[in-house]
Amino acid sequence: MSALGTGERDFRHVPLSPLTVLTAKARAVRRSQPLDLIRLTPLMKKTSGRAETVVALIDGPVACTHPDLRESNIRAIAEHGTPCSHSTDESSAHGTFVAGILAGRRGSEAPAICPGCTLLVRPIFGDASSRTGMLSASVEELAAAIVESVEEGAQLINVSASLVARSSGQRRDLEQALNLARRRNAIVIAAAGNRSMSGGTALISHPWVIPAVGYDPTGRPSQFSNFGKSIGRRGLGAPGEAVRSLAPPANTAISGGTSVAAPFITGTIALLLSEFQRASAADVLTALTNGTARRRSVVPPLLDAWAAYEFLRTSGAW
Repeated sequence: MSALGTGERDFRHVPLSPLTVLTAKARAVRRSQPLDLIRLTPLMKKTSGRAETVVALIDGPVACTHPDLRESNIRAIAEHGTPCSHSTDESSAHGTFVAGILAGRRGSEAPAICPGCTLLVRPIFGDASSRTGMLSASVEELAAAIVESVEEGAQLINVSASLVARSSGQRRDLEQALNLARRRNAIVIAAAGNRSMSGGTALISHPWVIPAVGYDPTGRPSQFSNFGKSIGRRGLGAPGEAVRSLAPPANTAISGGTSVAAPFITGTIALLLSEFQRASAADVLTALTNGTARRRSVVPPLLDAWAAYEFLRTSGAW
């Protein structure tokens, strides 16, 4: 069976020691570093997002009772029950970490980009896959999760995982799901993968997907990121090293990888859609590239959130 796996060999969870005491100023500086790298801080000062902007998180279950997620607007797709988990296994750790980047409480240790938006959680990584040492799900499960997210009204779909497919039939299922997302204007952001490889998967190569690669704190592409023609042509870079977010049950953690970079891009788009409510998906995608011509590099540029905001603000259509 083909599998969808995070490929996050460098995904580390380091709980904050109870002996670590930081001043409010020190916490704010540490939290702002990845946000400032992509000039996201001024956009976050303008808005925390709108509940009408629905962001689908296709990942692991989330520790909804975490003190910094308790007030977040988190819901599940009806037929899949609660999106919440009380477990501390790897699947919950991964889902909670990404959820903290998107929907954590403002002022917490997490980036907390768009807590005002609705987070639609569709778990695809379960406890069983955690025991194998790799978070995984079938390609059919991923395709179904994308379709269900679109049908639930998601405008953005964050897939913090890389894909390995072994059959043309499975690729067709995924392609059809992504084509549906495109017809419904639901933007898909997916991690490019962490194997220092060149090339793309069926997920990353689809023309409607924005591949996410990691950048280090100095603004250079992370060596572990995958690159390639489709990644360079349509992708974006975002903080992918030494990022702190939330960990179950009530901790914080430091991690890295392209699955960490993806929600920075997703959260930025969520804020842009919240701020420019008449903007279409195509408008926002154009703003993210500043209307530049086709790229030729296999390495995508670093996201510039404020430039995208200014592009939309001065376009005269809003």
